[in-house]
Amino acid sequence: MNAPLRPPEAAEIAALSTYCDQAWDERIVPALLDYVAVPAKSPMFDPDWAAHGLLDRVVRDAATWVEARRVPGLKLEVIRLEGRTPVLFFDIPATRPAAGGAAGSGDTVLLYGHLDKQPEFNGWRRDLGPWTPKLEDGLLYGRGAADDGYAVYAAITAIEALDRQGLPRPRCVGLIESGEESGSPDLPAYLDVLRPRLGRVGLVVCLDSGAGNYDQLWLTTSLRGMVSGTLKVEVLSEGVHSGDASGLVPSSFRILRHLLDRLEDSATGRLLPESFHCEIPAARVAQARATAAILKDEVWKRMPWACGADGGPTLPTTTDPVEGLLNRTWRPTLSVTGADGFPALGHAGNVLRPYTAFKLSLRLPPHVDGHAASLRLKALLESDAPCNARVTFQPDGRAGALGATGWDAPALAPWLEQALNDASHAQFGAPVGYIGQGGTIPLMSMLAAGFPAAQMLVCGVLGPKSNAHGPNEFLHLPYGKKLTAAVAQVIAACP
Repeated sequence: MNAPLRPPEAAEIAALSTYCDQAWDERIVPALLDYVAVPAKSPMFDPDWAAHGLLDRVVRDAATWVEARRVPGLKLEVIRLEGRTPVLFFDIPATRPAAGGAAGSGDTVLLYGHLDKQPEFNGWRRDLGPWTPKLEDGLLYGRGAADDGYAVYAAITAIEALDRQGLPRPRCVGLIESGEESGSPDLPAYLDVLRPRLGRVGLVVCLDSGAGNYDQLWLTTSLRGMVSGTLKVEVLSEGVHSGDASGLVPSSFRILRHLLDRLEDSATGRLLPESFHCEIPAARVAQARATAAILKDEVWKRMPWACGADGGPTLPTTTDPVEGLLNRTWRPTLSVTGADGFPALGHAGNVLRPYTAFKLSLRLPPHVDGHAASLRLKALLESDAPCNARVTFQPDGRAGALGATGWDAPALAPWLEQALNDASHAQFGAPVGYIGQGGTIPLMSMLAAGFPAAQMLVCGVLGPKSNAHGPNEFLHLPYGKKLTAAVAQVIAACP
């Protein structure tokens, strides 16, 4: 049992904020400027990642930065399993004395982030680019700083802030991976290796999530799972003159469209197989209502809508903020994120194309098993192929670990609920907000299974307009500073 907690005093909280502000300006932002400039794409988008060495570079750069901070007692290791992306692991002993005078006998805080990035995408503002960092009006533009390069730097800074103020804290370990944007296929192997070294994890701090606004601390309450993969329809061995073949040879695009009709109602976007849905817990519906009362129409207005002919915005699926929040967090949705088999418009002649391939991204509700859904989706799309076309669906992931399962947070312990509210009021002047996220962090379902008694603090800097994975991605620096201090305050409150 640990010694009784002493809540930080107002002066100590102010000092935490000051320290984090200075650390971001003097050390974190310069490190992130260098990080953004490295196109360290996740293995799904750079199959030759090992030869290119860019993932190794950003992991090595982060390790060098952490070691240079000389945190007392810190042990750091870059772990590399054969054929897998590297992981950065650090271990910092407790400073809080336990009952009897010994330090470090309480639960461990596990801090998580990742250093791999999404690909470039198009549509960047003319003066911006994915690998060209730019500071402007308190925003750091460029790929990966917010998702999720800042995490390791913020985690170490939060620990340093506590130690500099003499605020006791538990043991802290860090797990920073480099394959999250590919679905974390290597993470289970690393968790197996590291499990004996993690200890008794009492709190997981995941810094890879989002925020409903930049005005308060936001706790992520759920994450969707995901199945992604390539659906390909082949009808010919080579392209043929469209005037000669059309009407006789079925279009591969039409067949693919027909297959998607098995999965999705194209008029409403609703996923048709009931096995891809789950019942939404009443508590999450209630939280969605509370969050909708805070965000109101910003739930949908924050999107970069294209204008219609009448000058009005493209209509969202719903303008009801409660339904909008539930649609993006607790209901399955299909997105087509890429295509192959199409020539560029400037090179599109009168040819009936031999095949069409779509990259599918199917987001799943938190309680739907990702691996099982992947197998169901493959059977649905490949069975009874129209026109006897050659149809294949190749899910992403490793054998036995296809798809990613979502996550629903455990009930908040009273101490954590109080600590979150205290930290949000102290750093932002507003109460903590609760929000589900539509994205996927595979680690969370893995940790929930491995550490069922642990509390989960899932948060991040991906607020409105930050546009992770898309063009003009940015990190909101004032929010990052306050979030770092808030996380430090919560760590200090761990029992």
